[in-house]
Amino acid sequence: MILAPAAALADPTGTFKVTGSNEDATEEYTGTVKVVRTGQTYAVYWEIAGDEFVGTGLGAKFIGDRFEMGPASDDDTAISVGYVSKENFGIAMYFEQPDGSWQGVWTYGGSEKVISENWTR
Repeated sequence: MILAPAAALADPTGTFKVTGSNEDATEEYTGTVKVVRTGQTYAVYWEIAGDEFVGTGLGAKFIGDRFEMGPASDDDTAISVGYVSKENFGIAMYFEQPDGSWQGVWTYGGSEKVISENWTR
């Protein structure tokens, strides 16, 4: 019998600890992010330093040797999120890592920079 390595957990739903840095990488931030499947999309709620951000996400996964985007599902290994915060908007993209964490990048309207962010259970 050949045993395959354990697959990552997939499914971006749940509550995660979030860590990242500001646009200039001079300060780190921590908080929480909650991802809920809402029909064919995801609702994403961040709470960071007392501020709340709300987003809507789309799922994606590898099928064979290609990347497939579509309705949210429990085997998604990537999530793309559009979000709003106070007076601005932004986009983010996260990919599941082999250890079950999610690594991604985000930016906001008018920015010329990409900022990294990590989610861990």
